[in-house]
Amino acid sequence: MPQGTPMQHIPTICPYCGVGCSLTLCVEDGRVVRAEPGPSPSVNGPALCAKGRFGFDFVTHPDRLRAPLIRSRGRLVPASWDDALALVAGRLAEAAAVGGPSAVGGFSSARCTNEENYLFQKLFRAGLGSNNIDHCARL
Repeated sequence: MPQGTPMQHIPTICPYCGVGCSLTLCVEDGRVVRAEPGPSPSVNGPALCAKGRFGFDFVTHPDRLRAPLIRSRGRLVPASWDDALALVAGRLAEAAAVGGPSAVGGFSSARCTNEENYLFQKLFRAGLGSNNIDHCARL
């Protein structure tokens, strides 16, 4: 039986929370087959949580979004990042101008780093004047 390509070991950061655990993805024939703790020293040392070790199937899932989608004539169509961000920024600014700062709000992710979440809340509080901010990190 012919051998496939040799297994690649790709160091990365776990995507499941803001801790920033180091992990190594073991990739064989273009597919992630295993996740292992990354090089030490790291915040997670020689261990991974269950999500970090076993939760990599989303990488190649057929339903995974690969580009931003913008609704056009009732349908979602792929768009560039520049177009999607311009649309969101314009709509947020418009909603805040029409309904005041309390008309807008933001919902952040526990998968973001603390620094990213800080910048997110700063955008809404200082940039748009809204304190309507929440996140999904309800553990």
